[in-house]
Amino acid sequence: MFELADPWLLLLLPLPLLGMRLLGPQAMAGGAIRVPERIGGALLAAGRHSAGGGKMQMRQVLLWSIWALVLLAASGPRDLAPVSALKVTGRDLAIVLDLSGSMVRDDFDLDGRQITRLEAVTTVGAAFARRRGGDRVALVVFGSEAYYAAPFSFDVEAIARAIEGAEIGISGRATNISDGLGLALKRLQNSAATTRVVILLSDGVNNAGATNPRGVAEMAADLGVRVHTIALGPKDLDSAAEGERGVVDAATLRAISQISGGESFRVKTTDDLVAVTDALDRLEAIESQGLAAEVFRDYWVWPATLAGLLGLWLGWRERG
Repeated sequence: MFELADPWLLLLLPLPLLGMRLLGPQAMAGGAIRVPERIGGALLAAGRHSAGGGKMQMRQVLLWSIWALVLLAASGPRDLAPVSALKVTGRDLAIVLDLSGSMVRDDFDLDGRQITRLEAVTTVGAAFARRRGGDRVALVVFGSEAYYAAPFSFDVEAIARAIEGAEIGISGRATNISDGLGLALKRLQNSAATTRVVILLSDGVNNAGATNPRGVAEMAADLGVRVHTIALGPKDLDSAAEGERGVVDAATLRAISQISGGESFRVKTTDDLVAVTDALDRLEAIESQGLAAEVFRDYWVWPATLAGLLGLWLGWRERG
């Protein structure tokens, strides 16, 4: 709705007229000069012509118009612009991603093409992150060590790009699930969010670090952090032959989720991974509405510009 921020300023519109009445016309001071009668008559005629009605009236109109436009600009014409508010769920969500050496195995399929586990995870994981508008999302990656790859942010596009840029080997080639989960818990420990969630994805067996993953899960439970786990890979320790490499410890990941109150998922194909992200969207829904924002759109520049142009035109006429 259109309105004026300071409408009382328009009461100043008759101020110049009031000033003229109170102060009266200013007396012209000067000396006398004697000139021939013919020249004096010509000067008086020119004076009457310059003070003639049309030009003076136009000058008065321009001055009053400039004054009115300046007051209108100063009064702050504006209207309330519609602004779509960002949905805020009150949830902090940490994605903990395994970048160990086994993620290089190309035993996944996407659109008829053989791809590595990492490519499947980054493709589906980035799409999942982009759907989390309203959550504060962070990214933790781990191999032999754990790193805080992206801090908590509402900028889910930045998180998605960080996932897409993840590379195997930047954090070592072993699998340190405990440190990856522990680092996420450390960042969530002081969070004021009403809901704190970790999504832990791994395709291997914890073989680095000094901490037991189940012990870290108990810390998550104590902190009130829910951990959902995704066990990635065609085979796990229960179904693989003894000594077979590249299998996932699904039992440990399942235990982590059970201890912390989360859900566990078993992923063997790319379609399974897509279905899991859809399920996580349902479990951690983004239904909350954000705070309403009122933003005014100002129009003062238009009367101010018009007043300036009229002033320039008046100055040009006065010089002519």
